[in-house]
Amino acid sequence: MNLMETVKDLIRFRTETGNENEIKKAASYIVDKFKNTDVRAEIFQSTASPVIFLRNMDSMDFDVLVLGHIDVVPAEDAMFEPVEKDGKLYGRGTLDMKSFAAVALNSMMYVAEHKLSLKFGVILSTDEEKGSLSTESFLSAYPEIKAGIVLDNDVGGDIRKIVSKCKNPVFVKLISRGLEAHGSTPWEGIDANEQLMNVWQNIRKIYPYYAKNLPQPENTWFDTVHMAQISGGEVANVVSNYAEACLDFRLTEDSTVEHLEENLKKCLVDGVTYKVVSASTPVVMAEDNPYILDYKHFAEKILEQPIEFEHIGGATDSRAFAMKGSTVIMHSGTGEGMHASGEYVDIDSVKQIADIQIRFLEHLAAKKN
Repeated sequence: MNLMETVKDLIRFRTETGNENEIKKAASYIVDKFKNTDVRAEIFQSTASPVIFLRNMDSMDFDVLVLGHIDVVPAEDAMFEPVEKDGKLYGRGTLDMKSFAAVALNSMMYVAEHKLSLKFGVILSTDEEKGSLSTESFLSAYPEIKAGIVLDNDVGGDIRKIVSKCKNPVFVKLISRGLEAHGSTPWEGIDANEQLMNVWQNIRKIYPYYAKNLPQPENTWFDTVHMAQISGGEVANVVSNYAEACLDFRLTEDSTVEHLEENLKKCLVDGVTYKVVSASTPVVMAEDNPYILDYKHFAEKILEQPIEFEHIGGATDSRAFAMKGSTVIMHSGTGEGMHASGEYVDIDSVKQIADIQIRFLEHLAAKKN
């Protein structure tokens, strides 16, 4: 298959999360690519968003799985027409992550056409940007699914770095209940907004504030939190009787949700409660894992330069497989502007990731033989 043409085709589908018609068209486009092959290509759907599932055998016990997604965040119309300039491809999803969804399709096609002796599959979700409920549903429907190795290209930014650690995203809702009163007589009410802010100030004593315009930490591998959403009050002249906020914690592997809850309880004031909305697990891979070192070897040969390991705060859908004992190799291409108006990917890096995957898959197949 033509890798870069496939990338451009995928970008032209306006697959903003929840845009069911475009997502359906894109899923059909992908499945149709394999209609004259031995690949089992299907669209799984038990939620509003489907999952595209490709494999070269019936078993759910894979040697290698590639994970990704084809949904994107919203953008202006122009960003859904890819533009090539100075070795870069601009457009929504070029970096996050249609270029690397195309890499996964390319790997699937290569394994099928060359009949590599690997149990190989690709899983592409369509609602990753809003929580990956489709992936959760898919994995619930196939609890027996497992993989020795998972290739995760959804960590875009720098092809010279392999990610060995991702943090645990924990989302918490603060709920503040007060007593409404006229704004001119606040002593007759209890301000839910004020209570919420008091708790937030207490939280900041444990989890400090960081921002672009402040001094940057040298080592970012620590627990962080930001207030993602906040609401409270109906009108200006009434003391609010209700307020809530959504907090986004990112925990390292040295922290636990239980310890986070201990901290939250210390921060509460009368009238405020909390609820852990969702929690996951950090993905932590040993940097001396032999499969990762093999992959790193091929990456360094193709790039003709050393590869470093790095840690990132973002989450990854591969965590479900890491919990099952899979070796997760987190590596992607180079680009900038993820979720922004100037999103782009370095075209050579897309081709290089594709080459690295194929060399690595050939190596694994040869070892099996």
